[in-house]
Amino acid sequence: MHDPSRAYPAPASDGGAGSERLLAIRQARRTLLQATEAGVGVPGIEPWIAASWRRCLARGQRPHERVVFDCVSRAAVRRALEASSALRQTAGPVIERTLGRAMADTGYFALLTDARGIVVDVQGPADTRNPHIHAIARIGVDLSEQAVGTTAIGAALTELTPVWLHRGEHFFEDTAVYSCAGAPLFGPDGGCIGMLDLTGVLTPERRALKHLVSVTARRIENALVLQRPHALTIRLTWPGHLPGDDDDGLLALDAEGTIVAANRTAVEMLDLRHGDTGWPHAQAVFPLPVADLFDTARRQRPALELPTCTGLRVLALVQNGRDDALPLKSREAAMIRHAVAEARGNVAEAARRLGISRATVYRKLQQR
Repeated sequence: MHDPSRAYPAPASDGGAGSERLLAIRQARRTLLQATEAGVGVPGIEPWIAASWRRCLARGQRPHERVVFDCVSRAAVRRALEASSALRQTAGPVIERTLGRAMADTGYFALLTDARGIVVDVQGPADTRNPHIHAIARIGVDLSEQAVGTTAIGAALTELTPVWLHRGEHFFEDTAVYSCAGAPLFGPDGGCIGMLDLTGVLTPERRALKHLVSVTARRIENALVLQRPHALTIRLTWPGHLPGDDDDGLLALDAEGTIVAANRTAVEMLDLRHGDTGWPHAQAVFPLPVADLFDTARRQRPALELPTCTGLRVLALVQNGRDDALPLKSREAAMIRHAVAEARGNVAEAARRLGISRATVYRKLQQR
């Protein structure tokens, strides 16, 4: 057990607009404690934060109570680490590559938890000499809403959407030293498998971290999809855009054409449902012979419009499994060159086939 010391300095003022923001948060806390029934609005606070505060109050928790950051049992830690092995191995390099430089001068660090809010990895400059950092930056600490009240971790796992939480927006007074951004992580089977949290202590508000944590979460999810054994990948976007970045929908198919992995974007674009037997066969998603998809990959054709069973059309880049290890920019450049060659040098025709503008084709060719 570890209690963060009350002797530690109180949160410093952000100054200017930051001070006004902290004042608004304090006023919102007073408002909520005076009107706890559901449905009462709390000015200055996001509805999901107010909902979390109410859940804490309903559990009998009170903001002034001391927070004890407990680790789960050794057996539970071992189970959590074993179950999250693939997530940790995949997320580690992505977090280091994406967050290392972006957060280098901020004092923020990264926590990775499982779907219950148990910390399974800590990365970044987490100075554990600080009692507030030591309290949370430990493998096995339970940071669920039930354990420590309103946090970005509990909120991301409850709301299943990226969140930002600043100081007094946390439920307990003890946790008002933290500022954090969180994003849920969805596995290749579509379910939430954990979350990524970026936390700072006694730091100015940096709402841009919500975008950074969202981008990093997408990259982790995409890497998890591509790690599944597969014969074919399909990158999806809407017509008018070019597939080849982290925002793509991403499907992995086996040799029979059954979907074996999908990222969250593909799930939403195609309205996919993961059932008792797994993901559906590709032909239940795209009304065309699955052999046509494999032929497209074999011929290394550029992105093409595909009909879907929802009645919408998508732009799809279909590749053999071995080809999806190429960097995105390399695949994009190769796809554009192939389209221009197929159009016999006619850039306007290549742009039409790709569903993008001629200016984009020229710009991308100049960046080779």
